[in-house]
Amino acid sequence: MTTVLQVEKTDGYAVVTINNPPMNVISNQVFKELDEVFANLGEDEGVNAVILTGQGEKVFAAGADIKEFPLLIGQTGIQETFLETHAILHRIDQFEKPVIAMLNGLTLGGGCELVLCCDIRIAEEHVQIGLPEITLGLFPGGGGTQRLPRLIGEARAKEMMFTGESVTAEKAERIGLVNRVVPSGEGMEAARKMAKRLGRSSLPALAFIKRAVDKGLELPLEDGTDLEAAYFEKVFQTEDAKEGVQAFIEKRKPAFQNK
Repeated sequence: MTTVLQVEKTDGYAVVTINNPPMNVISNQVFKELDEVFANLGEDEGVNAVILTGQGEKVFAAGADIKEFPLLIGQTGIQETFLETHAILHRIDQFEKPVIAMLNGLTLGGGCELVLCCDIRIAEEHVQIGLPEITLGLFPGGGGTQRLPRLIGEARAKEMMFTGESVTAEKAERIGLVNRVVPSGEGMEAARKMAKRLGRSSLPALAFIKRAVDKGLELPLEDGTDLEAAYFEKVFQTEDAKEGVQAFIEKRKPAFQNK
């Protein structure tokens, strides 16, 4: 049973809401529940996509729980603890279903690193996004130094991390940090519209797309296209591909079964 996450399932998708007031900090409990929830949703055949958001209208997640940090100061041999956090974030990053982050407010530190693990980011126009760890004499330790440069480029990522300054939703869209900016209060509607569409799509095809892109980015182009060809062969073995092609020929909407 979750205590800091809320889960809603509808129309082929799920909404996972971080509810850890007042600032939705990403505590150890949040990490633990995220891992459990995503594991369960991964096995749920009725869920094709996931929306991840924060409770309220002002904060998505305002970083890690700083109150947990004093216990770490001066300690050695704690790398394994950080690797456990990375493992959870990797599992969200590699989740085989599309994950849409709906940023409804401040998205800082660990909150920013969490949304970097998502496939699509929709931000309301009042959102501020940043990695302010440098102001504490620290630096991003939840994958930020690795995922952010891969998303927006080395120079921009270094500037954000060196200065600790947040960027507006508008600038985040301009530099490729978010996919889309919508008016305040309209983010969930936009996210639900996209998730509902994905909920009607073929899950095997969605999974193959995500796998091909994610794994292909780690390979030279020619090796990536070889990988694509291998997955393309596999998708033709699915019942959904058979249904989709037949529906097109018969000029009707396909009824995918995620098989």
